[in-house]
Amino acid sequence: MNSLNYDPRFPDVDLLRHRARRRIPRFAFEYLDGGCNEEVNLRKNTEELRRVELRPYYLREYAGVDLRTELFGHTYDAPFGIAPIGLQGMMWPRASEILAKAAFEANIPYILSTVATADIETIAQITEGQAWFQLYHPTDDALRDDLLDRCYRSGIRTLVILCDVPTFGYRSREIINGLSMPPRLNLRNLLQIMGRPEWAVRTLLAGPPMFKTMQKYLPDDVRSLKHLGEFMNRTFTGRLSETKIATLRDRWPGNLVMKGVATLEDAETCIRYGLDGLIVSNHGGRQLDAGESTIRPLTRIAGQCGDRITVMMDSGIRSGPDIARTLASGAQFAFLGRAFMYGVAALGERGGDHTVAILKRQLQQVMEQVCCARPADLPRHLSRHTPQ
Repeated sequence: MNSLNYDPRFPDVDLLRHRARRRIPRFAFEYLDGGCNEEVNLRKNTEELRRVELRPYYLREYAGVDLRTELFGHTYDAPFGIAPIGLQGMMWPRASEILAKAAFEANIPYILSTVATADIETIAQITEGQAWFQLYHPTDDALRDDLLDRCYRSGIRTLVILCDVPTFGYRSREIINGLSMPPRLNLRNLLQIMGRPEWAVRTLLAGPPMFKTMQKYLPDDVRSLKHLGEFMNRTFTGRLSETKIATLRDRWPGNLVMKGVATLEDAETCIRYGLDGLIVSNHGGRQLDAGESTIRPLTRIAGQCGDRITVMMDSGIRSGPDIARTLASGAQFAFLGRAFMYGVAALGERGGDHTVAILKRQLQQVMEQVCCARPADLPRHLSRHTPQ
């Protein structure tokens, strides 16, 4: 915790969230913070995860904590990474670059979204090819192949394909704020921007947030946010099929990971098609409000499939203890999205490093407290899990 980028005023993610809310326009904060429909699953993700309890062994011989974790042949310095979030630059200018740099320096994975506000080549350069790329499946095979080629040429070797966005989520807050697709800028949003002058000036200097990876594919008639939204609607279906999975497995020579898995049946499909890993996720409660929280299917999938495929999880994880609960429940790795964006929105350039620092310290403290030496040993400390 001696990092120059650590700010002792904000020792946890909840405090970062509160500061972020005061620093960025309301429409940007609600895009980051919100879920779909009544936001039931958004709340359940964290609430049900926190029902998981750990068992300490205070009298056991214990030499200390080593957070290092091997994943796909690479040894990371911690068992967690930065999940993909679209439009990061809308919440704070150059947020994608800030988080990619923080991840690289901390030796943890950063996943770039197809709809992030930095392009593949920039993030690959920042991370020396260590970043992962999350693909929204295009309707055009040539576009898909070009995206894959760009990733591989840039040194990226882990591709994450997305299965949990077959349609755009119904998010009331985004509709009110004009952030539906196609997006619109209204008077309400302009007034919010005026109330956040630092954000406004930094955004003006950085330029308007755009889907940078997609810019080379935009037709000449895309001249506004409305036209951009219409183009994205036409270009990406989000829906995967077994045929598309098989094609991607044949086409991609690196690690292939499925994100959004929520059932044993889909996990078995991933195994059958030779995928290297899966991320149990419900898109942070942004797509299906009537579904399960992520910790429930994680326990089933890890129990049935964990010895045949790398099982990871995101959605609802907000702290070091949450990471410990996730790993104790059978995940081999955890990803956090909102937590890191709260950090950047709260602290700007320092936010990524700061968030990594507090999560590592919190996780280390939990493991020291229960006398657990390695993240892979946390399942031995599981006392109570969420009912399956």
